[in-house]
Amino acid sequence: MADADADSRPNILLVLTDQERYDASAPGDPQVKTPGSDRLSDKGVRFEQAFTPISICSSARASLLTGRFPHRHGMLNNCHEPDALQPNLPTDFPTFSEELANTGYNLSYIGKWHVGRDQTPEDFGFSYLGGSDRHHDDIDAAFREYRKERGVPLGEPSLEDQIYTGEDPRDASEGTLVAATAPIDVEDTRAWFTAQWTIERIKEYANGSRDTPFFHRTDFYGPHHPYVVPEPYASLYDPDDIERPDSYAETYDGKPRVHENYLAYRGVDGFDWDLWAEAIAKYWGFMTLIERQLERILDALDTYGMTGDTVVVHAADHGDFVGHHRQFNKGPIMYDDTYRIPLQIRGPGFKTQSSCESPVYLHDLAATFLEIGGVDIPDTFDSRSLVPFLDPDLENPAEIDITNGRYGKSDYWPRSIFGQYHGDEFGLYSQRMVRTAQYKYVYNGPDIDELYDLEADPSELQNLIDHPEYDAVRREMRQRLVKWMDRTEDPNRMWVTDALEDAS
Repeated sequence: MADADADSRPNILLVLTDQERYDASAPGDPQVKTPGSDRLSDKGVRFEQAFTPISICSSARASLLTGRFPHRHGMLNNCHEPDALQPNLPTDFPTFSEELANTGYNLSYIGKWHVGRDQTPEDFGFSYLGGSDRHHDDIDAAFREYRKERGVPLGEPSLEDQIYTGEDPRDASEGTLVAATAPIDVEDTRAWFTAQWTIERIKEYANGSRDTPFFHRTDFYGPHHPYVVPEPYASLYDPDDIERPDSYAETYDGKPRVHENYLAYRGVDGFDWDLWAEAIAKYWGFMTLIERQLERILDALDTYGMTGDTVVVHAADHGDFVGHHRQFNKGPIMYDDTYRIPLQIRGPGFKTQSSCESPVYLHDLAATFLEIGGVDIPDTFDSRSLVPFLDPDLENPAEIDITNGRYGKSDYWPRSIFGQYHGDEFGLYSQRMVRTAQYKYVYNGPDIDELYDLEADPSELQNLIDHPEYDAVRREMRQRLVKWMDRTEDPNRMWVTDALEDAS
C-alpha cells in the first residue's frame, strides 16, 4: 500500500552531452546510429529548433543552472582558463537544482561539471558521485580508481590512427589531438563508466524509499574532441562513405575576418577533405558509443520499474563544427553547427512520437524542471517552461498566453532565438545574434555584420548584410535585437543599440 504522505511528483533524469551537433541525430538522417535519442523521440517529444544561448561550455552550463542568459549570470567564457572573466558562478542567483532540493527532491550528479573553478555540484544542491576529468574539474578520483581496478592506465599512451592539428596531422609533438582509436575495451571508457554509475544510482533509488522523488543528472564527456573511441566504434563509420557537407564549400568571401583566422588558430588550415572525413567518422563513432550508453540507462529504468514515473531529458550544451565550414571545435562563428542542439523529452502523461518546431533554449529546461516538480519559477529566470509543448491536451501551445516575470505577466511564445558570444582563449570580444525561422542576423562589433537567408541558404554560406534586396530584413532583424537587448538588460545595450539603430 502506498504511503499517503509520499511525494507523488515524478523523478527527473537529465542526460547532457558535450558538444553534440543537432543534425547527427536529426530525424530522416540515417547516417549516424542514435538508438537512445530515437527511443526518447519515439516515446516523447523531439524539439527540432532547440538552441544554446552561447556556444561555450561553462557559459552554457551556467545558463542551464540559473535559467539566465550569460550576460545576466556573468560567466561569459570558460572558467578553467587563465583568462576567465568570472572563475566561479555567483551563489546569490537561484538555480533550478537548489530550488528542487529545497522542496524535497533528492539530487545526484555524475560526470562533467565545468561550472566554477572552485565549485562543485555539491555547492548547488547535488550529491556528487564522481566521473570528472583532470582537464576541466578533477573533483574526484572515481574513474581513475575504476580503471586501476580493471588494470587499465588512465592515460592513452598507445593511441592509434591519431590526427593532430598543425602542419603534420600525424605528429604528436605539436598541436591538439583531434581524433584517434583507443586500444581498450568499451567497458574501460569514461562513457561506459558514467552510464554504469548512473545505472547503479537508478538501482539504489529503485531499491530504496520511493517516498521522495529524485533528480539525477548525467553529463557525458563527449562527443567533444578529442574524438578518441575504441572498437567497434572507431571503425563503425567508413570515411569514404561520409558525404561532404554543403558548408565545406565555404570561401569566407564577405565574412568577418576572424572566421578565416580561426582556421590557422585552430591548426586546421591544412586539413583536406580526406582528413576531415576521417575525423568525422570518429566523431560519429563517439556519438554512437554514447548513444548506446543512453540506451543502457533507459533499459535500467525499464528493468527497475522506474520508467512510468520518470521524466527523461537529453540535451547538449552546444554543438561542434567537426569540419563543417572547414572549422574545428567552436568559436566566434555563430552558425547553427554550434548553436543548434539536440533536445528530446519523455515522461509520464507527455506527448509521444511528437515534434516541436517552436524555437526554444537550453536554459528553458531550468523552468521546465521546476514546473514538473511543482516549484514556482523565480522571477530572475530568463527561461520559460516547455511543459505546454509536452501536454497532449494542448493543440497549439505556442499560441497560448504564458507567464514569465522577465517578459511581462502574459505573453506568447517567442518566434526568435537570441545568442551571444564573448570570446575564449583567442581573445575577448562581443557578438550578438538573432534567428527566426527564415533569417539569421549576427552583430559583430569590430567587423562586418552577417545576415543569412536560412531558407535559401541553410548552410549559411552567403552573407547578405549589404544586399540591397534585404534592406528591410536587415532593419527588422536589428530592431528585434535592439528590443531583446533592452528587455534583458544587456550591459552592451547602451552602446550597441544606438549603433544598430543608426545603421538600420
